[in-house]
Amino acid sequence: MFNSLVAEQITRGRPANGLKRGKFRGVLQGTFEMTNAVMMDGVFRSFDKDGDGVINLDEWIRGLAVLLHSFRVYDLNNDKYISKDEIFHMLKHSFIKWPSEEDPDEGIKDVVEITMKKMDLDHDGLLSYEDFEKSILDENLFLQAFGSCLPDNTIISKFEELVFKEPEQ
Repeated sequence: MFNSLVAEQITRGRPANGLKRGKFRGVLQGTFEMTNAVMMDGVFRSFDKDGDGVINLDEWIRGLAVLLHSFRVYDLNNDKYISKDEIFHMLKHSFIKWPSEEDPDEGIKDVVEITMKKMDLDHDGLLSYEDFEKSILDENLFLQAFGSCLPDNTIISKFEELVFKEPEQ
């Protein structure tokens, strides 16, 4: 997919060492039906790690790998789908339990139903990778609903400082 998108840029007379912002936004709009310009720019920036305004093959693969990694973390039984039971299990361990007479599992079941209604785009009762990817790209808050499987940005920044810190002379 990446190579064909870059080839399209070249056939239009534009030199291409990767996907430019406009082409990438076209992919987000055409493939994932994203329309929010701020969100599309945020996705572009998250893919464009070196900030050069172009997504190269390595950045493309790494960006998609984050989505795939997240999906695999949530696919608890490794059957390539996320089921209602898997969502329930994740949410049960994410929610704070309040003492009340109400069964806390009922509230979680309601959230699972709402999540499936919003994310199960083909309405088969399971979240495929395609359902997950499109839903997350359209609204990244869905990723937070399952519970974090990726480190917080402040932790990532601290890690980058350690890894990329200039050696002392």
